[in-house]
Amino acid sequence: MNDSTIAQTVLFADLADRPLIATFDQPHASSDGGAILLTAADRRLGLLDALTATILDARASTRVTHSVGDLLAQRVFAIACGHPDGNDADRLADDPIHKLLLGRDPIDGGRLASQPTISRFEHTAAPRMLLAMGHALADTVIARHRRRRRRVRLITIDLDVTEDQTHGAQQLSFFNGFYDHWCYLPLVGTLTFDDEARQYLVAAMLRPGNAGNTAGAGSLLRRLLPKLWRAFPRARLRVRLDAGFATPEIFALLEATGVEYVVAMGNNAVLARHAEPYVAPLRAVVATTHDTATSYGEAAYQAGTWPAARRTIIKAEVVWHHGREPRDNPRFVITNLRQTPEWIYTHVYCARGDSENRLKELKDALAFGRTSCTRFWANQLRITLTAAAFVLCQELQLRADRTALRGAQVPRLRQALITIGVQVVRSVRRIVLHFPRSHPNAATWAQLARALGAVLA
Repeated sequence: MNDSTIAQTVLFADLADRPLIATFDQPHASSDGGAILLTAADRRLGLLDALTATILDARASTRVTHSVGDLLAQRVFAIACGHPDGNDADRLADDPIHKLLLGRDPIDGGRLASQPTISRFEHTAAPRMLLAMGHALADTVIARHRRRRRRVRLITIDLDVTEDQTHGAQQLSFFNGFYDHWCYLPLVGTLTFDDEARQYLVAAMLRPGNAGNTAGAGSLLRRLLPKLWRAFPRARLRVRLDAGFATPEIFALLEATGVEYVVAMGNNAVLARHAEPYVAPLRAVVATTHDTATSYGEAAYQAGTWPAARRTIIKAEVVWHHGREPRDNPRFVITNLRQTPEWIYTHVYCARGDSENRLKELKDALAFGRTSCTRFWANQLRITLTAAAFVLCQELQLRADRTALRGAQVPRLRQALITIGVQVVRSVRRIVLHFPRSHPNAATWAQLARALGAVLA
């Protein structure tokens, strides 16, 4: 390692029966040996090629060392492996596995791009290019699931807003009173097919810190819905949203397109009056049982800006906690579904809570909030590249569903399959990756490798 801040040799005098020395001097070795599964997954998806095709390289060809495809792939693979910081590029430039991921010779192949080169690439991002990349990402994800699920009855689209705290002078970063700090407010779209437990990322849009909840939601739905109708002409489409999206414009769009919808609605005086006939009996029940009581009902509710009344599902609830006064806690959902109120609320709306887990994976495992570039569009590119890394990880999750790693989220998947110490040995005829014999997930790794096209030697 070249970083002078890291000791080259560390001596532990009292941890074993003889002096123990640790040194970072192993040539042709990597800590991301399992990452070749990522490039195998991409070969089947075609995601990175699709994203690269949207980028116009305006650089002088005689001065180009790293193609835009290599820069994009280097960044996506690094994020998927747990190296989201652009500064990580300098330390990974000679990593044999990361060179192999880009199709270079792991021993003699040229160094990968440095941090300044990566930074210049990110700052070339422009709105038209980023829009095209968003289309390419969505098209790739939808095409993948069209191959996987030819008979789909229902596709549920979830849109979620999350906060991305900012530090410094990023463009369009604003102080948000709700979150009490400066931030961006990214919008993330996921798809659920029939009754599957997993949501699949299909879109990620960076938005200013002062953006309204619905900003960008309409345009995103207008892009996604035609793509889904073309790919799955027989499937019903359902849009599921939280209360921040309950605006006249969103309802008008949902009804004009003819999709099913389930949208939460914030409490107000009129809704409280509609809920009272259901809440009142529960107060007596709670007074007797000293336990929370819940029931379900419905009403026809019309806000002042709505052209007509809409069906409103009411979850009437009185919450009881020991030592506290009982508290009314009614909840409301606007929908055009016809099933019973309890089924709509518990089986349809509450299921959207799983999409929060996708946000946690994006933020905690893939550093979705690493938007520290000065330019807003450069940060949108980072969001898109992180989304692409997540799509590759979700492909591994799909392949792992028939293994011991079924249901594993990205941190567990990375620990078991990607972050594996390896020594790379190249001969005239082949490249051999020597993994630790004691690796606890060796059988699962081989099983996934075969699923992605590998054969037993």
